[in-house]
Amino acid sequence: MKLETINNNIETIVKEKQALLQILLAVQDASPENYVSEDSVNEIAYSLNVSRSRVYSTASFYSAISLKPRGRHIIRVCINAPCENAGKQEILAVLEDQLGIILGQTTSDRQFTLEGVSCLGACYASPAIKIDNTLYGDVTPESVITILQEYRKEAEDVDCSAS
Repeated sequence: MKLETINNNIETIVKEKQALLQILLAVQDASPENYVSEDSVNEIAYSLNVSRSRVYSTASFYSAISLKPRGRHIIRVCINAPCENAGKQEILAVLEDQLGIILGQTTSDRQFTLEGVSCLGACYASPAIKIDNTLYGDVTPESVITILQEYRKEAEDVDCSAS
């Protein structure tokens, strides 16, 4: 096989994988429950002419993609060594206490989901958490409570304006 043919095949596969990942992220972002449903998996597979297992394996590989419903706000806690050494356990304990859930769960009002991730890329600001797309570094138990209050107030404001 010619090198050019191999390179073209590789390029096609890479583009296809990138497209699938971007589509999964876009579908999840459009979902009110912040996840990729089984119906969405079926539609994506059909539209891209790929197997459902390929869509599932891609979705399940990336921690940023969920195949089960989540809260409106995703709280990600770094569980890697630098954050662990910088007091992650205290931060996690405050989050769990304030939210009334443990790691991997969603609040009953569907406002928050608490997830552990290997790294947020913020070792310089340990301990760190990320809520949706906002990174909070050098967090303390007190600052986490304040941050959660801001998100709850925002949710109340949205609920009041919708009424």
